[in-house]
Amino acid sequence: MKAIIVERQGSVNGLRLTDLPAPEPAAGELLVKVHTAAVNRTDIVTREGQSGYAVNPILGVEIAGVVERAEAGTGFAPGDRVMGLVNGGGYAEYAVMPADRAMRIPSGYSFEQAAAVPEVFLTAYQTLYEIGRLRPSESVLIHAGASGVGTAAIQLAKTLSGAKVIVTAGSGKKLDFCGSLGADVLINYKEQSFEEEVLRATDGQGVDLILDFVGADYWDKNLASIKKEGRWVLIGILGGAQVERVNLFALMSKCVQLTGTLLTPRSDEYKARLTADFIRDVMPHMEAGEIKPIVDTVFPLAEAMEAQRHMEANRNIGKIVLSIEE
Repeated sequence: MKAIIVERQGSVNGLRLTDLPAPEPAAGELLVKVHTAAVNRTDIVTREGQSGYAVNPILGVEIAGVVERAEAGTGFAPGDRVMGLVNGGGYAEYAVMPADRAMRIPSGYSFEQAAAVPEVFLTAYQTLYEIGRLRPSESVLIHAGASGVGTAAIQLAKTLSGAKVIVTAGSGKKLDFCGSLGADVLINYKEQSFEEEVLRATDGQGVDLILDFVGADYWDKNLASIKKEGRWVLIGILGGAQVERVNLFALMSKCVQLTGTLLTPRSDEYKARLTADFIRDVMPHMEAGEIKPIVDTVFPLAEAMEAQRHMEANRNIGKIVLSIEE
């Protein structure tokens, strides 16, 4: 089968399209003929050799395709259209997926749309609700609002909670798109001081919840933007991992709850439980068309290098998808 591997850690030039044997499913796994896979920041971190937890030489943590082989008792059969998280191996013609992580593709969804669901929507759902405990009518600040996770989080927060959604992004085009998804307050971080805009939008109180993709560069501004007893979930470090000076008393005096999380290195059991909760709480809204995946660009598998460059340049609105079939 055709697959993209990391032949040399570092830049995208270390990726290579090669031929490998198709994987063999273990007990409780499905063999899936992959139609599409999606590109994630975790793929770039893995390619660069920074993750420390990737064991599969083939990149890719989410796929959409058709079940090729399934054991009895898994709840799936050959021919079923599925999407879900895999333990690496997504950038390939075939991949194995734990059956308890597989989600049936909503009716009417293309494979491109389906590949844009698992990682970003599960991450957004986890950070908003399992960790962030977003309650009805609360306020949430979502950084990188036009990213895959950002576009998912906007829709979940509005649809499930009726939250006041404040987003940051770096262009008018991206902000307009966030507004079309339901975001209430649009902040261009290149032209505005987002902490000032957040306080203005919340009558000086700050937001109940922050989804932070940026990290170090936004530390002080996030602290100024959060409400007393607010929740702050760190899910990315695009702006650096090291904060030079931290005033711990400022966190304590605001009674802020700061939580860091990543989805990819979580256990199989955790991902299975999260998937089941997501199917229960969110999939009905997808079937009804109230929540939708956002696809930015589709690249053929052979252009995985260019797809990752597209992500590294922050040009995307929503998900970048790889089409596996010619």
